[in-house]
Order: sequence, then structure tokens, then C-alpha cells
Amino acid sequence: MSDSKTYDQLLRENAELTRRLEDATDMIDAIRSGQVDALVVHDGDGGHQLYTLKTADHSYRLFIEKMNEGAVTLNEDGIILYANSRFGSMLGATLSAIVGQTFKSFVSADCQLMFRDVFRKAWHEDVQIEVKVCRENETVPCQLSLTVLQLDEGPALSVIVTDLTYQKNIQRLLKENNQRLTVANAELEASNHDLQQFASIASHDLQEPLRKILIFANMIRDRHSQDLPAESRKYLDKIISSSQRMRSMASDILNYSELSTNAQSFDEVNLEAVVAEILDDYELLLQERSAEVIVEELPVIEGNRGQIKQVFQNLISNSIKFSRPETPPVIRIFCEPEYAGAGDENELALCHIIVTDNGIGFEKEYQERIFSLFERLNNKDKYEGSGIGLSITKKIIERHHGKIAAESTPGEGARFTISLPFRQPNGIA
Repeated sequence: MSDSKTYDQLLRENAELTRRLEDATDMIDAIRSGQVDALVVHDGDGGHQLYTLKTADHSYRLFIEKMNEGAVTLNEDGIILYANSRFGSMLGATLSAIVGQTFKSFVSADCQLMFRDVFRKAWHEDVQIEVKVCRENETVPCQLSLTVLQLDEGPALSVIVTDLTYQKNIQRLLKENNQRLTVANAELEASNHDLQQFASIASHDLQEPLRKILIFANMIRDRHSQDLPAESRKYLDKIISSSQRMRSMASDILNYSELSTNAQSFDEVNLEAVVAEILDDYELLLQERSAEVIVEELPVIEGNRGQIKQVFQNLISNSIKFSRPETPPVIRIFCEPEYAGAGDENELALCHIIVTDNGIGFEKEYQERIFSLFERLNNKDKYEGSGIGLSITKKIIERHHGKIAAESTPGEGARFTISLPFRQPNGIA
């Protein structure tokens, strides 16, 4: 009989527990759906208190139930009067296990003191704070936004709880990426230093032996050319040609590397004067090739005069070098200004300097590649050069906060467009 009574008793207790669970579930559902206007909370001394939420009307509760943030209402003792389902999901707990508990019981131990101070302060002014709340065997970083609500029985605190896990992960990834970038930059600086050292060696230490090779090779050709077999003279010419090309390449490498290391200084540069100076230097070459250079009105800009001169030297010599056989080179240099825009119609922002020729041209697919270091589109034995000239030109233009573009049709010449600001961002140094 005792066993039967025990069994019956267990059935009754299970039924009672089931009823209580259903009541609790119904209550939570009623709160979530806005059907409850008051809560009865056990006060810990054997009594109960009734709380009615003025702000927790039907629309309000439906709204906070759909929020992505957690929403909690606390009384003066820090007891949770209301919590939405999002807050329950953040803690991994049911609302029945949350409502009626103190909020600080869900705050991690290392944030308890900070939360206590903020809780006191929040009754006098709106406050935000970052704390960690407990979720099973882990903590969740959250931001709490606390503000006072007015209830029938007195003031209460509304707490909006924002999960910061995603933001913290992003911050961590950014920090790790910044650390990797710092390491990569240090490695890049070390690599650039090594390259600059190599460029210095190539331009200085190799110049002297190359100079001697050229001197002695020319001496042999001048003094003993008649004594050498035709095949030996051919090899000697190749030695001289290759040495000259290597010497030019070493010089160009130095010029290219110096663009990254030298401090930039800007002055007023008269482009017409610069081009006239280059044409004077090239007078004999232009006469030899029967070349015609047409220069239209060019502006005065801010820039590094030596580097700007090198740009036009490279482009003009390029046009002469890649001219068509039996067709005298015709080079035209002119400017197309660009206005800043509405409101500044009289202020020139950029000038587009165009350099065109009637040379051999190149395929459209090479429009970008011709500016690459050591890029050659033609046979090195037929056309002299190191393949660095246009790379230097591009780098100079970019250091002047400008751009250079090329377009061409094979057999119909090339067109280079240089876009430069009239005034450099930092002004004249």
C-alpha cells in the first residue's frame, strides 16, 4: 500500500508541476503578447508586490518583443520586472527563469562592482556601460543603456541590452590585421632598403667596370678593326652594344629608385620653357631624323622641374625611337585644360597634356603594360633602351598627384595623355 501511495503522490506532484509550468508559460506568453498590464513579484520577505507598467502597453510590448536588442525593466532593488525573448536568447535561459531575478545575478563577477555604481547613477541620468553577462559556461559582451521609467508604484529602470559579440570579433580581427600589416610594412621597408642598396651598387660600383669595358672595346675596334676577322668585329660590336645597354639600365635603375627616396620639392614650372630646352638639347638628333615637333601653348604648373623635364625627355625620345622607317617623325604637344566644376568655373583644376606621334604604335592590349618596369614590346637589337623609361615617367607623374594614359593603333602612332594638377596639394615647398 505504501508503494501505491507513493506512486499516487508522485502522480499528483507531477500534475501540480505541470500545471504550474503551464501557468508560467501562459503568463510569459501573455506578457510577450501585451495581454498583461501588471506583474506580481515575490519580494523575498514572504510578501508580494504588484507592478503595473505605464509604458508597457500592448503596442510597446509588441515593439520590444521584436527588437534585436534585449529589453529589461528593473525595480529599485534591481529585480527584473519584465524581459523580452531576445534577452532570454542572449542568456540561453527561459523568461520564467529570468523574470523576478535580480539583474546583477546575470552579470559576470568581474563586472559586478562597475554595474553596481552605474545602477545607482542611472536613477539620476541616462547611462551606457559595457559589461559581460553570463550565458551557461561563457560570458557575452554587452552594452547596457539605462534610462528611468515612471510606473504606478514609482520609478523603474529600462535597460536595453545590445550584444557586442559581433563588434568585438570585428575589433579583434582589425587588431590582428593591423598587427600583420605592421609586420608586413616592416618587412617591406627592409626589402625596399635592400633594393635601394642594390640599386646604389648597380649604379655606382658597376659603372666603373662597364666604363672600362667600353673604353677598351672601343680601343680594340678603333686600332685593330682592320686586323680582325669579320666575325670577330661582329662579336666586338655586340660587346660594345650590350655594355652600353647595361650602363644605361644601371643608370635608369638608380633614377627609378631615387624617386622613392628623395624628398619632393615643388616650384613654378613653365612647361613651354622645359620643352624648348629639351628640343635645344635634341637639335642634332631631330635634324638627323628630319623630325618635326609641334608645340602649342603650355601652362605653368607646380612641380619638380628636373623630374618634369625627364617626363618630356622620355616621351619625345620614345616617339623618335619608335618612328616608322622612311617616315619622318611628327610629334605634337598640346594642352587641354579641365575646369574644377560648377561654382569654380574660372578655377583650373587639372591640365591634360597630350603628346602624339606618327610612329609604329602598339596593340591595345599593351596600353597598361608599357608602363611596367623592364617591359619591352619590341626587339631589343632593333630598338635601344632599357625598358624603364616609361616606368620612370609614370612614377614621376604619380608623385605629382597626376595620371598618365596611353592609347594607340599599330602603324598609326601613339597618344600619351598626362593629367597634372596646376597646384600641388602641399603647395610650393
